[in-house]
Amino acid sequence: MAEINAPSYVRRLIAETFGTFLLVFGVIGVALNYGGEAKPLVVGLAVGIAVLGGAYAVGHISGGHFNPAVSIGAAAAGRLPWKDVLPYIAAQIVGGLIATLIHFLILLTAEAPTAAAFAAVSNGYGNGFAALLPVLILEVVITAVFLWIILSVTAEGSGAGGFAPLVIGLALALFHFIAIPLDNASLNPARSLATAVFGGVEPLSQVWLFFVAPIAGALIAGFTWKPLFGRK
Repeated sequence: MAEINAPSYVRRLIAETFGTFLLVFGVIGVALNYGGEAKPLVVGLAVGIAVLGGAYAVGHISGGHFNPAVSIGAAAAGRLPWKDVLPYIAAQIVGGLIATLIHFLILLTAEAPTAAAFAAVSNGYGNGFAALLPVLILEVVITAVFLWIILSVTAEGSGAGGFAPLVIGLALALFHFIAIPLDNASLNPARSLATAVFGGVEPLSQVWLFFVAPIAGALIAGFTWKPLFGRK
């Protein structure tokens, strides 16, 4: 039986939808409006701030995943029941799509070129990005390390306490600084799908990689965290 004060399941899904909306709305809004050499810095800071705000706002309700890879990694580590993974992912995808739809409508009413704008902020490989294999390796590695950090700072007795969201936000910003020049930085299938849907044929044809690689990294981290970093 659930505890009386435990967040209801619907509230948890709403929290995941809202948190993912905030993350995607922030990072894509900044990416659409800033470019050039400043782009990795401003987008990295935006995504870190967005996940920090979302975690403090609704993390106590749902766990503050806002990312299918995080939910899968949490389940692999025994932090989230596997039966909750698909509903969490569905909520996250909905949140990301709503965020991107709003930006699409803003561009549409401004009579700006929408597909080209979203293609420019979508994740990809080749044709201006790094090749497929380097992008695959990069996304697996940075997602795995990101999940190890999340699982460590949110573990019981970690010492991070209320600073865990700050650590997670800074880590996510760091990985965006690294990955934006190579593939526009994913680590998050919901974010990748949200822009690909509005970006045209090429982003949609490549979005599979930004599901496979982050999920693989999340599974690696989830299944290895306890033997590597868990308390003995």
